Amino acid sequence: MTRLRSGQVADAAGVNLQTLRYYERVGLLAEPERTPGGHRMYPPEAVTVIGVIKTAQRLGFSLDEVRDLLEVSTGGRREPGLLERAAAKLAEVEKLADLEIVRSALLDAIANDQDSSSASSEPPLSGLGGVEHAGDRPGCTAGPPARLSGKVSTAPADWH
Repeated sequence: MTRLRSGQVADAAGVNLQTLRYYERVGLLAEPERTPGGHRMYPPEAVTVIGVIKTAQRLGFSLDEVRDLLEVSTGGRREPGLLERAAAKLAEVEKLADLEIVRSALLDAIANDQDSSSASSEPPLSGLGGVEHAGDRPGCTAGPPARLSGKVSTAPADWH
């Protein structure tokens, strides 16, 4: 089986060596085998695990939550309340997906407004009419969007 040295894993995963060793120290990444000379030799899957960790962090998961999710995914122990926290994060991620739709519509509206030669028969932001809120999706526990001054806000209620 092919093994990768620390630098190879770090380069492939887009992290530095200190991050790699930190993930190992805190239990996010299994301690690798070592050569007789003491060099760490990681399985190729370590690159995938680090990618999962970085993606989960970008989505707002704490490293403790990531550790719990990794343990569950490998058949390990299940922390009490983990599934509920994962469902709450899923609702947040779905809100981000809704915001991406709004972003796209706004970019289109700006581009269309700057292109004076195009006379669109559609009103500005007409693409937002079909936006489905994350809370309307099957299996999602997010509530309906909050309303402020007649405008829809997808921010969590505690932000208002």
